Amino acid sequence: MQHVAVCVTAPSRAEAEAIGRALVEARLAASVNIVPGVSSLYWWDGMVREGDEAMLWAKTRADLVEPLTAKVKALHSYACPCVIALPITGGNPDYLAWIDAETAPVPTEPDPA
Repeated sequence: MQHVAVCVTAPSRAEAEAIGRALVEARLAASVNIVPGVSSLYWWDGMVREGDEAMLWAKTRADLVEPLTAKVKALHSYACPCVIALPITGGNPDYLAWIDAETAPVPTEPDPA
């Protein structure tokens, strides 16, 4: 099974916590770490902007990135939230197995029959 760490930034710790809790409760992520106090510089509306954000790192399976991204977009206050998945190429096999055990099967479309 392929695993990823998904980075998401949010405008506040409270929003990052709400998103992270929703991801874990929906079993789209086995674990989320929240890092408050992140300073960000970025282009937006033709200008370089800066601001304080919180960053969350969600550990999950690669096949859950699409539904995880959809959940983040549905809950996030930004028009274009940062959601990037980085492959996990190794690590503690017991931890990686735990990610598998604590995440849900990939959602499927209902049978139209």
